[in-house]
Amino acid sequence: MELPRRARGNELLKPGALIDLRGRLRRIADRHDLATVIACAFDHRTRMLPFIFADTRMIPAGVRAIGSALADCGFGKTRIVLQQWNKRFRPSLMQLDGRVPDLFMVSSMGLHYEQSMKLMRDAQRIDAAHRPLVIAGGPNCVYEPWTVFNTDSGQPAGADVAVTGEEYVTLSLLEAILNERAEGESMRAAFFRARDRGALDAIPGLMYARGSREGVAEELVDTGIQQLVGDLDELPDPVPGYAMLEPPSRRPTLGSQPVPTDRIRKLSPISSIVMTFGCKFACQYCPIPGYNQRQHRLKSPQRIAEEMGRLNQSYGLRYFFGADDNFFNDHDRTLEIVNTLANTQINGTPLRKKARWYTEVTVHDTLKLKDHLPLIREAGCRALWLGVEDMTGTLVKKGQSVDKTQEAFERLCDAGICPMPMMMHHDTQPLVTRTSHYGLLNQIRLLRRAGAVSLQVLMVTPSAGSKLYEQTFESGQVYKQVGNRRVAPHMYDGNYVVASKHAKPWRKQLTLIAGYAYFYNPIGFIAALVRRKSKLALKPAGMQIIGMAGLTQTIRRTLHWAVRLRFGKVERLSETPTSAIPMRSVDGGRAGHDPIPAREPTAAHHPVVTPLTVSAS
Repeated sequence: MELPRRARGNELLKPGALIDLRGRLRRIADRHDLATVIACAFDHRTRMLPFIFADTRMIPAGVRAIGSALADCGFGKTRIVLQQWNKRFRPSLMQLDGRVPDLFMVSSMGLHYEQSMKLMRDAQRIDAAHRPLVIAGGPNCVYEPWTVFNTDSGQPAGADVAVTGEEYVTLSLLEAILNERAEGESMRAAFFRARDRGALDAIPGLMYARGSREGVAEELVDTGIQQLVGDLDELPDPVPGYAMLEPPSRRPTLGSQPVPTDRIRKLSPISSIVMTFGCKFACQYCPIPGYNQRQHRLKSPQRIAEEMGRLNQSYGLRYFFGADDNFFNDHDRTLEIVNTLANTQINGTPLRKKARWYTEVTVHDTLKLKDHLPLIREAGCRALWLGVEDMTGTLVKKGQSVDKTQEAFERLCDAGICPMPMMMHHDTQPLVTRTSHYGLLNQIRLLRRAGAVSLQVLMVTPSAGSKLYEQTFESGQVYKQVGNRRVAPHMYDGNYVVASKHAKPWRKQLTLIAGYAYFYNPIGFIAALVRRKSKLALKPAGMQIIGMAGLTQTIRRTLHWAVRLRFGKVERLSETPTSAIPMRSVDGGRAGHDPIPAREPTAAHHPVVTPLTVSAS
């Protein structure tokens, strides 16, 4: 199910709304000595291709954005804990500035759901008199917020409230609670009073529990689909978020100080940066258009250049990954941005010499801008991830074809920009074909010859928030269990075959491995050295080394699943997962996040947003 669309014309906040909210919070911040810990949940079992190595070398944008927003509003006593770096972190032992924090926020993708629940379960061990207000957020809560609430009185876990939106929603929640808070009162107590008085009901983008009995949620109230910030220039400066990072450690407790400024570049050499949101395509497997309410949101070229400059000057950061759904979506605006980046200087030095950036685009839009690719490189772009999916357009059509894809890749290579294809494998695609380009290895061979520097190939997997989500479950494609192993949330990353009608799904699993092995191998490394193009230098060879190292992890983690698929009995799901707890809207109607309002709730199961959904679509 896609997220419901708000009334037309009411999808976006009024201009200046976020700026006004930030100002109101600054005026009351001095009266509230808040301490906050923000945790980014991470399941280390997801460490394999195509994201291995980058997954621990780039600070996730969500937690950093919330930290920056709190600092901007005057709540600088905040620490950001990444489970990528702090695997043993225990919330029950956390102390910040010598006391238990007032707020404990947990951000999670669906892939990392189990880890997020472990964090919140451990936080429940803190004595109720000192327990922080537990707020859940991130992609998992955007699409399936009911999953973070407690249903078991014997093993309390879960959030007090889920944020199903962006910074504006979190800050609005904070403002509502602080307006209720008495001097010396805990944030958790103030939250419950604000909830019971209805002070949260006018904030779209929240879900909270009512009728709690022994910590068990009896009813969930959904305040609706968030309104989005239209002008991304209103977002807070990202620089302060980096000053809040917890240093990597094996300790379960927090350190006395955050990461020193001079270590940030070493720990996180890649910085995510928001430039645009939204995509004009409406692929059925992708939740991006629904999430953005069919809007294309933009940040001004000047603001983008300023942020890159400030991050470079503050921390020495040089590599930026754009959190774009399709950076080339608006051609005129793209050219405005790249022209500004190409002509901006920092202390007399061109920005392009201090900043290298990468982002996601589509084949269709790349060809529309093919004559401007040299300018885009001059602006600092060195690699583009392209949503190729299936070159023949059999799986999904969005303007790509074999000839168009090859042309786009060749044009990028000629301009000195690395083409990084993102592919989807599906039931009807064979490993090899003799008389067409339909086979997976046939397409990988074409991409490599056209200049592909890296490869991402993932199995089509149900993605919460997409149009096909409900149909995938009801058609019986999704696995519940294979042999004696349950399909866990971390397995919905596209690397595991967990949804298929294929008679021999183990072959699909081996096909994924074969695809990677065909692209990343010693012969490919030698060929990259021999055929290297001057403008791409040794980047293809370097990616071969990274890919081969990542492939060993992928094989180690997924080969056993192929064996299970070969010999184990496959049990399937037949209904779309929904909440085991009744949900309603503020006025008693259907909850905006309820995927199937007409049915009785089924046992909670937790499919997730996969990396496929963040590809350019």
